[in-house]
Amino acid sequence: MRAARWLVAAAALAWAGAGSAQLFTDTEMRRRVEDLGRELQDGNKRIEARIANLEATAVERRVILDLAGQIEALRAEFARSRGQIEVILHQLETIEKRQKDLHVDLDTRLRRLEQAREQAAAAPEKPAAETGPTAAENKVYEAALNQFKLGNYSAAISTLQGLLVTYPDSKLAPNAQYWIGMGYSGQRDYKNAIAAHQKVIATWPTDPKAADAMLSIASSQEAMGDKAAAQKTLQNVMAKYPGTPAAANAKLRLAQAAKR
Repeated sequence: MRAARWLVAAAALAWAGAGSAQLFTDTEMRRRVEDLGRELQDGNKRIEARIANLEATAVERRVILDLAGQIEALRAEFARSRGQIEVILHQLETIEKRQKDLHVDLDTRLRRLEQAREQAAAAPEKPAAETGPTAAENKVYEAALNQFKLGNYSAAISTLQGLLVTYPDSKLAPNAQYWIGMGYSGQRDYKNAIAAHQKVIATWPTDPKAADAMLSIASSQEAMGDKAAAQKTLQNVMAKYPGTPAAANAKLRLAQAAKR
């Protein structure tokens, strides 16, 4: 390409020199041809440099567009991950609250039980026909409650089950079965907790612990996420055991649930 341009320029100058030899000398013609050649070379260099700059700019633009796409994808992935984390945190908070409520309820019931036993111990002795649990039964039962206080739910459950096997007709049997269910609740084994409390209701339907057992079933159902079943159970507590502390508790819980 450059050689052709040189030949064209040289031919033009040669033709001009032939027509008007009196105006241009050979030296001057050669100088003009050399000047024109340098201008052409400089022009080609400038064009090549500009093309190179344009190509470099295009590459940079492609790189920038690729990076922008990657950044946008990362932002979208981060937003999805943040949403999932928020859901998990909410679930954990709900579980922790339910577990805390369960422990508070467990401690409250233990305190009430201790108060009732203290009052019974201070009361006058009953006739032989109304004699309560034997000393051996009370000892086993107290040992199980002590395990509850320490959070050793497995040991408490085993001790209470042993009490029911050894003394099946004990007056402590409804309480023992009830606390077996509470032990399972403490272990978050809500299915076995419900089964244990249902046994209290079925075996001793008129015992005061039956109302408490049904209330605890509602707690287990709520902990398992079955709110509809829990509300229905609370309504059954109010219907089957009106006037009991368990019914009052069920009414309060239903009112709190309606405000959520």
